[in-house]
Amino acid sequence: MNKRKLRYGLIGAGSNAERKHLNNYMTLANVELISICDVNIESAERLAKKYNITKVYSNYEEMLDKEELDLVSICTPNFLHAEISTYALTKGVNVHCEKPLAINAKEAQKIVDAKNQSGKQVMVGLNNRFTNEAVFLKKYIDAGYLGEIYQVKAGWIRRSGIPGRGTWFTNKDCAGGGVMIDLGVHYLDLALYLIGMPAPSYVTGAIHQNFSHTTTRNRNGYKGNPNGIFNVEDTAVGFMGLQNGATVNFEFSWASNIEQDKTFIEILGTKGGISLINGEVKIQSELLETCVDISPVLNPNIKLKNEFEHFVNSILTGEELIAPAEHGVYMMNIIDHFYKAASRKEPVFFEEVKDKVRLLSSF
Repeated sequence: MNKRKLRYGLIGAGSNAERKHLNNYMTLANVELISICDVNIESAERLAKKYNITKVYSNYEEMLDKEELDLVSICTPNFLHAEISTYALTKGVNVHCEKPLAINAKEAQKIVDAKNQSGKQVMVGLNNRFTNEAVFLKKYIDAGYLGEIYQVKAGWIRRSGIPGRGTWFTNKDCAGGGVMIDLGVHYLDLALYLIGMPAPSYVTGAIHQNFSHTTTRNRNGYKGNPNGIFNVEDTAVGFMGLQNGATVNFEFSWASNIEQDKTFIEILGTKGGISLINGEVKIQSELLETCVDISPVLNPNIKLKNEFEHFVNSILTGEELIAPAEHGVYMMNIIDHFYKAASRKEPVFFEEVKDKVRLLSSF
């Protein structure tokens, strides 16, 4: 039996790369940390020293050409995801790409095409799919306890949570959009994933830029540049109709004049409903002709699914991915249509991509 460890490289040396990717991959016995790359070589060297990584690069192509890696994490600004992912795949490297998969559906599809040609795996870094709450709710909904689902609400609203004016997050060329592509990719994705990713029919909505001229509503730890570019939305609200007849309301904001931050998903069905509000699961149903509220007790000391173990297992055994690249295309297709609807100030329908949407919704 081959006991060789998987050779791992990191592309992008920011805080998320360290906190999420390095801190988790370093714990896996069958993974060896080999190399790290960042255009800011000092950032790469700092993490390399901290995690005893011997190979440091400022050019990802050079790293991928030289190191014969088995998998990489891509933790760069969004506009680089497709470029780096496709190059890694041509080198026979499996890719763990942070969300969103790309800045639009066309770029995301390039990654899927490269994956299919390479025979390697691509997983999107949708960490919210791997929480105990999400794993439980997915099983609960798939078991049919909600009956026919007819209404969904999803959102993430912050009081002061702009990720730094003038950072790449607020530059449309780098990020692809604002809060919708940043936070929407988390909670709209999770809500649709829980109900089986049904094909959308139409979407409408609006975007707002309310706090673009201030630095007082930055998220903690994100200073930014007060004179930097801010040409994306800080609020996005929308409504989507699904081909199965259900509807979806969503709301996302980096900054709002609200009492406190809130993440929420509510899913209503003919037999019951669920809510996931600020990480707390509640079930609403009916027993013995009586309405009941149920609060599941999930053991926080037991991790039901680990994002990083899962990806490694998929590489080694072919285990079906929970967050494959195709799901990234599905979500970016919805976001593309939302931005178009917000720009036109009228609903946009999905007929022109109907067949592809239906195909993607089968995953």
